[in-house]
Amino acid sequence: MTHRGPILAATDFSVPARHAADRAARLARETGSALTLMHVLPGDALQQLRLWLGTGHALEQRLQDDARRQLGQLATELQASRHVSIRTAQASGSALDEIGREAEALDASLLVLGARGAGHLRRLVLGSTSERLLRRTARPVLVVRQTPHEPYRRVLVALDFSPWSAHAVTLARRVAPHARLLLLNAYQVPFEEKLHFAGVDATTIDRYREQARADATRRVHELAAAGGLKPGDWEPCIVEGEASQRIVEHEQERDCDLVVLGKHGQSATEDLLLGSVSRHVLAEGSTDVLVSTAHEP
Repeated sequence: MTHRGPILAATDFSVPARHAADRAARLARETGSALTLMHVLPGDALQQLRLWLGTGHALEQRLQDDARRQLGQLATELQASRHVSIRTAQASGSALDEIGREAEALDASLLVLGARGAGHLRRLVLGSTSERLLRRTARPVLVVRQTPHEPYRRVLVALDFSPWSAHAVTLARRVAPHARLLLLNAYQVPFEEKLHFAGVDATTIDRYREQARADATRRVHELAAAGGLKPGDWEPCIVEGEASQRIVEHEQERDCDLVVLGKHGQSATEDLLLGSVSRHVLAEGSTDVLVSTAHEP
């Protein structure tokens, strides 16, 4: 994998955030990308401290110094273990705003976060602020859930044939260049229950089901070809059912270590991580999740 631009990893020094930083360092080493490790002291907590103790209290400076020490120590450890140069950045304020500002300044090609964290970073991934962060950025976001032991080896790429699908394939190949890709599409017969209610016979509905499966299979192969994938690089996984459930099932059954999702749906203003599929995968899955924000016009 060639250089793909700077990586920005945010940490609150929790164990999950350390896993994310480690994964970011591994990716930086594999890609030759510059890596920035960032910590944001929560501005709301600092403001409350100033109300209690007054502006310029020594405790605030100690908090800043302690965060700087921990950030430097983590960077030093990762530099030694992953053999990669790491720049550090520290800020105070809204994690949402500061991470976004740093990403813009770096022109980061990837944002890396832990799936769980302490305080503001936990909310950043799993709470309402994720919608705001990801609405502001057009940058891919990697949510790390697992302790990284090796490069990604088996990656499930969820395809819904929306404008985000082609870029999801491209992003999966960039982040996991040596992995085998499992290209999954979950198809359904449109309005199947209403067809039954309207008296459409089972044979006709089965024919619709076969047609939907054949169409999904064709389109998956077309996306693989458009993405330049070779036969040995990937395999199709065409399944019937609700997408979020099938993604989690196959992630676990096929022992995948990364799931790649495009932004599901057609509207550029729709929720990203708060969309139903992504929320279910993040809540119920057990592996890392990479969300592609790029899409075809």
